[in-house]
Amino acid sequence: MAVASGSAASFAAFKSGLRCNASVSYPPGRISVRPGKTAGLGAVRCSVGSDDLAKAELRASSVSALELLKTSAADRYTKERSSIIVIGLNFHTAPVEVREKLAIPEANWPQAIVELCALNHIEEAAVLSTCNRMEIYVVALSQHRGVKEVTEWMSKTSGVSVSEICQHRFTLYNEDATRHLFEVSSGLDSLVLGEGQILAQVRQVVKTGQGVPGFDRKISGLFKHAITVGKRVRTETNISAGSVSVSSAAVELALLKLAESSYATVRPLVIGAGKMGKLVIKHLVAKGSTKIVVVNRSEERVAAIRKELKDVEIIYKPLSEMLACTAEADVVFTSTASENSLFLKEHVEALPPVSQEIGGLRLFIDISVPRNVGPCVSDLETVRVYNVDDLKEVVAANKEDRLRKAMEAQGIIAEELKQFKSWKDSLETVPTIKKLRAYAERIRASELDKCLSKMGDGISKKQKAALYDLSMGIVNKLLHGPIQHLRCNENENRTLNETLENMHALNRIFDLETDTSLLEEKIRAKVKQSQP
Repeated sequence: MAVASGSAASFAAFKSGLRCNASVSYPPGRISVRPGKTAGLGAVRCSVGSDDLAKAELRASSVSALELLKTSAADRYTKERSSIIVIGLNFHTAPVEVREKLAIPEANWPQAIVELCALNHIEEAAVLSTCNRMEIYVVALSQHRGVKEVTEWMSKTSGVSVSEICQHRFTLYNEDATRHLFEVSSGLDSLVLGEGQILAQVRQVVKTGQGVPGFDRKISGLFKHAITVGKRVRTETNISAGSVSVSSAAVELALLKLAESSYATVRPLVIGAGKMGKLVIKHLVAKGSTKIVVVNRSEERVAAIRKELKDVEIIYKPLSEMLACTAEADVVFTSTASENSLFLKEHVEALPPVSQEIGGLRLFIDISVPRNVGPCVSDLETVRVYNVDDLKEVVAANKEDRLRKAMEAQGIIAEELKQFKSWKDSLETVPTIKKLRAYAERIRASELDKCLSKMGDGISKKQKAALYDLSMGIVNKLLHGPIQHLRCNENENRTLNETLENMHALNRIFDLETDTSLLEEKIRAKVKQSQP
């Protein structure tokens, strides 16, 4: 199921579909809960043919009816399998002024994962926050409750109201969520189609999540598979051939806005020497710049760039000299991780005008999210401010060729989706394996205790150890065959369906009841954990 937000109307329709307004019926006692009512005694109504029958039915079903009513709310989601969900906003659904409020700095991703997994219905989580998107991926024990809890968490951490988030939010489930991440890592969902930087950002999610409680098997597996898909798409389709990135588009936009005659004399200033800043510098050099001033917190990164680009004059300036450097620049590129605006109206207003040869307007190309240049700066007549959303003008020019390659990429993604689904489905057998081992261990321990008690106190530690090893050996050898048939091994010819059939057979034979009870255990544990 997929829900994409394009308008308030579509979101209203989506939200109305999430409202729980169903009638829960129980045929044996003809007991039902009226639509829209809470499952309590006041909502119960019994329809019977006669007084005697009514009395008999009420006596027979009174206990079971109360139990059903007590557990009905739990049943609605303990029978629901856990789902992979993505809840987010990107450049398709939300303007930069909304995205920047919800952006989560990379340093805060681990804390965000921990907080998300503390929510009652969230089991695993990951955060992907870039200049073009803020997306939260979760494994949820209930789809509706999971989306609600994550949206409320986003509102609480950002200060943006739930209603505003819902106007711009998109929500995708299971296969649609997986496909979306595969398209993201492949550069198919980027502003600049085929750009390579997003794959590095997806890699960073995995690197940052390592060892963080909540970045567990399913989410970790999803992101690792997305990296594989991104690599394969770029290798097999050549979609990223040429210079395609947000940084390259920023340089192209600047050149579009400048007079062609001024290319050789324009004075560029780059603020921030991180990954995006470095790419801006490289693209400026590729377009003919021979002297670039770079403002950064420390000189270390700038020195490394200088060493890499030996034939270009790269001048380092500390952040304290930013305004002085801006006064001498014609085009200013900003790409820092600052959460506050670096340039306000009063800062820019005091700057001297640029040469008429350049066009008389100082350009600010702000590719940071949150933005480094305050929105109020755009009110000044002496400057022009552009942000990441303005790059669409550049991107449209070379999109046709990449769209053809994107069609090829979709074929690869379809193949990889099947592989990921097989892997994810094979995880269903893990609870059965654990339950089977626990079942066997209970019997082994019980029988060993009986044996030792019969042998009396005269038995030595060495003999006890030998009996223990014997019992473990017997159990392990007996379990080896069944457990092997519950594992999906690439070297085996066994299909996923056969593996799942084996799982269901073992569940029935040993009464393991993993399907419902496991989810119920997880939900109860979550609720207990959240209680003071």
